[in-house]
Amino acid sequence: MPLPGNPLKALNSYFIRGRDRSLLIDTGFNREECRTALFKGLESLGASLDKTDIFITHMHADHCGLVSAAAREKNTVYCGEVDSKRINWSLSQNFWKENYAFTGSYGFPLQEFGAALFKHPAQKYNLDREHDFSIVGEGDVLEAGDYRFVVVETPGHTPGHICLYEPDKKILFSGDHILGNITPNITMFYKGPPDPLGQYLQSLDKIDRMDIDLVLPGHRQVIKDVHKRIAELKHHYEKRLNEVLTILGDEVMSAFQVASGIKWDLTYTSWDQFPLDQMWFATGEAISHLEHLRQQNKVQRFERDGNLLFERI
Repeated sequence: MPLPGNPLKALNSYFIRGRDRSLLIDTGFNREECRTALFKGLESLGASLDKTDIFITHMHADHCGLVSAAAREKNTVYCGEVDSKRINWSLSQNFWKENYAFTGSYGFPLQEFGAALFKHPAQKYNLDREHDFSIVGEGDVLEAGDYRFVVVETPGHTPGHICLYEPDKKILFSGDHILGNITPNITMFYKGPPDPLGQYLQSLDKIDRMDIDLVLPGHRQVIKDVHKRIAELKHHYEKRLNEVLTILGDEVMSAFQVASGIKWDLTYTSWDQFPLDQMWFATGEAISHLEHLRQQNKVQRFERDGNLLFERI
């Protein structure tokens, strides 16, 4: 599924053919390019949307935005409890205003960028109406064709991220929990968990204990050695945590200031060249790392003039 203008480039949407009911995993943005690709792809497979249920791995619009267009009256749309509520909540203007204010408290310059944020793709290409999701959680089983999928809760990338695991065939549909040559964005959410990075690392450990031969992720290439990839991801986040501590040094800084000093794996030569949405994601990731370090008693957070600031302990 093409994601025009997005560094992720495309979404991997999966179709599992069943005898009576088939299953579609994730949908793409609610925009014409994704809609055309989805319907043409399903048509090329001879798939009937009337006989296809939908599984949403998490709340981000590139994974759930087309649910309104794809779901039919008799479809079941599966999602985890936490993210299903946040998906419907995200359709309200208050959700975005509160989230913008939340990130603004960590130093993101809302007065400078506030108006432009309302063109953020997560808002612009989101669902166009609320859905009555069928809630699934840890250990629930979904069957499609010759596959018997077990739901695995993997919070971290979002508060209610879930995966599907096929124990007989040792296949994991990982959503954005485990990606190949890129790392998932771990950010803080308004009214979300206090330590999403800690949750994410625990979820990695959970998957690492499973018997998996093939990972089918939400973006980029498939992963054949999940245990090696998990070790690489854990090493990445450990390096990033140490980088954040180095950037802080003996200074008092906001998360936005810390984000501007991180060496991001992007093509831009300076922080000022970052597109607004990438600056937003970078700040959210800096917040999650700072809050994880705070949980480890390596940094402390305090408020000054309505702004949240951090310093090393």
